[in-house]
Amino acid sequence: MQLIDQHTKTIMEGCKLRARDAGLRFKDESLEYIVTNRDLIELSPKVMIPTLYDYWVHDVEVLKEKGKYELYPGNPYETVINTRPAISFYNDNNPDWLNVMIFYHVIGHIDFFQNNLYFRHTWDYDFNGEALSDKRAIAKLRSERGRWVDYVIEFTRGIDNLVGFHGLLSKIFSAPHSGISERADFYFDVYLQDIVKTNISKYIKELERYNQRVKADPMLGEQAFFSRIEQRYPEFATLFKKHRETKKRQPRDLLEFIMANSRRLRREENQWMLMVIQIIRKTALFFQPQIRTKIMNEGWASYWHETLYMQDDRIQGHEVDFARVNAGVTAMPRVGLNPYALGMRLFYFLEDMAEKGKISWRYQHLADAGQRKDYNANTGKGRDFIFNVRENFSDFTFIHSFVDQDFVSANKLFVAGKRLNQQKMVWEYYVKSRSADDYRDMLMESLYHPPRIVVDEEKTKADVLYLNHRFEGKPLVAEYIPNTMLGIEYLWGGPVQLETTEVAATQQIPRMPAPPGLPTPQTDAPQPQAIKWQRVLYTMKDRKLSRDVL
Repeated sequence: MQLIDQHTKTIMEGCKLRARDAGLRFKDESLEYIVTNRDLIELSPKVMIPTLYDYWVHDVEVLKEKGKYELYPGNPYETVINTRPAISFYNDNNPDWLNVMIFYHVIGHIDFFQNNLYFRHTWDYDFNGEALSDKRAIAKLRSERGRWVDYVIEFTRGIDNLVGFHGLLSKIFSAPHSGISERADFYFDVYLQDIVKTNISKYIKELERYNQRVKADPMLGEQAFFSRIEQRYPEFATLFKKHRETKKRQPRDLLEFIMANSRRLRREENQWMLMVIQIIRKTALFFQPQIRTKIMNEGWASYWHETLYMQDDRIQGHEVDFARVNAGVTAMPRVGLNPYALGMRLFYFLEDMAEKGKISWRYQHLADAGQRKDYNANTGKGRDFIFNVRENFSDFTFIHSFVDQDFVSANKLFVAGKRLNQQKMVWEYYVKSRSADDYRDMLMESLYHPPRIVVDEEKTKADVLYLNHRFEGKPLVAEYIPNTMLGIEYLWGGPVQLETTEVAATQQIPRMPAPPGLPTPQTDAPQPQAIKWQRVLYTMKDRKLSRDVL
């Protein structure tokens, strides 16, 4: 691995100037390295972060990738990581014309990292530097504690997809102070509604009385109001104090709860485990936005490498080479999903729609197909709109908001079905649906969506940790439950219970065979039947797992 030479750096700086002229925003500093195929294989398991902590699974992945490379040689042209400064890696056999295209793609990623609000928690520190410090800390612990460090890493990584990413974002983007005190918020939002359970008319009268007091005396009106409340409700002050204490220490996710309440981790000889768990949790939080914006991120970078490359006079004579490489990157597959292609086409589509004023109430309520086709308000705001989308959306909101019938029809997209041809004994793919609703559902199914598992503090008693899976239509993967709960039991230091939802056993209806002498008909894949769900309780105690139907 080595820094790029001055000639290549000059090309990169030229790309930065053209990108800024087009409206992209990113910090001046960046580091670029030339790497070999071997370097890329060894960095891939660490998500291209050279300073990430060492772990035996990384070594296994390196061996696996080396074996795959021997059979199918090939590596990405580049990769970029969201650090301060941004670091990008380039294959050592890229020609200059290809580097121009690649640099524009990288700049698109950097602009996305540094402006999309889902990455806000990564903007104020250099993860690469912190990862190096964490790596050294884990190496030191491993020299003192041996394999137990890897056990803690493995058990923590088993639940690091449950980190409270959205809780972290809500804390960063919390609403500005409204001028209402915390005591007033508790009284009207919690005490009156959840504890006293007052009716609406009394609630409104109480709210009006509060407003009159504060308006009459802005300095002492609230104090006078709550003096009377504490006389009427003597328990109010105690409940409010308890509420504040609970709110301050409320963990955002399972790992935080374990770190705060585990009997095992409270022991002095096990304090080192807290450091390891915190490192794994922090690393997981860092990568959450990249997982949740894969389609947008790659689509945005592909949009800009294509847009800026075609305007760059340095590519003369290499247009055909570019077209060949670009088609390989951004081609839409008939079956499957290419995030580069889908994201790029959706940004182009939105730019055109906004440019013509089609993202408006007036256009969306046109029923005539001819009027919709010819509609053009010439707003000149297409580019501004996609910059706004880049800043505020994730893959979930991006797809849910903008994949409509116009987009699906314009790009000739469809949902592919699969059926068994019993005569030829092969699976056949066919066009199952061209509906935007079906295509959007297919995309949504492919997105990252970890299970919602929370600690039920009311049922967590003594040394038993009670977890509740908030069912959202997808059951947990059964084969992962035993080992994951074993790890949680170790970190918690006591029995663990998990309440979840599973499919109730149903009797399969046998398919009738074809009559003798007649060919077996071609049939679709088995049609899904109505699913009956049931709540079950898993209990891990003394490394033994039991299951009960609730």
